[in-house]
Amino acid sequence: MRAILLAAGMGTRLQPLTLTTPKPLIEVNGTAMMQRQIEFLKEKGIDEIIVVTGYLEEKFQFLKEKYNVKLVHNDKYNVYNNIYTMYLVKDYLPGSYVMDGDIYLQNNFIDENINKSTYFSGYKEKFKDEWILEFDDNNKVYNINIGSGNGHILCGVSYWSPKDGEHIVKKLEEAINGNSFEDLYWDNMVKDNLKDLDVYIRKINSDDCFEIDSLDDLYSVSEKLKVINEK
Repeated sequence: MRAILLAAGMGTRLQPLTLTTPKPLIEVNGTAMMQRQIEFLKEKGIDEIIVVTGYLEEKFQFLKEKYNVKLVHNDKYNVYNNIYTMYLVKDYLPGSYVMDGDIYLQNNFIDENINKSTYFSGYKEKFKDEWILEFDDNNKVYNINIGSGNGHILCGVSYWSPKDGEHIVKKLEEAINGNSFEDLYWDNMVKDNLKDLDVYIRKINSDDCFEIDSLDDLYSVSEKLKVINEK
């Protein structure tokens, strides 16, 4: 089992912090988000970790030295969405965890014995323009909508079985080779092909995982963590 960490983006909504520090290395609760991800993965025995860099790639070099991760550079990080980032490491996808670099993990819910394709998701409220998971009584995901409101959304942590991973790789290759991917994210390869995949939701606590996409997010999450840590 391995993990792919997506860390190529510029994080413009976190400026001025990201003028000198890439978003995944912004500290939350005293620890860089990506360092915490790596440490949690290693706690569960997942040592093969691939980090895809882009913006300020030199800032990630210490991760290779400290944690022995593999670094892959996306030199088109400012041209395409993360579908191209995933394309560069597509051969690692089957049987792999995938994490967005701007995710702060409060608790280690990673399952080292997982075998089904899974979106980890906490119930969130009053969100806007998020990817919402629709699932049946067996927690099988049958649809993904983009919308606002309350519900279970993509939280930036997922696992992909070897079979499903191989199917997604084929769709990635078709999109990239067909030059029809400029407006797509890698999650579109799942969203648009769910009928051919076997994907489930693993419900986690709403405070297990936080996306840090803006300065407002950083402030809000920092305040929530103060309250949690004081309990």
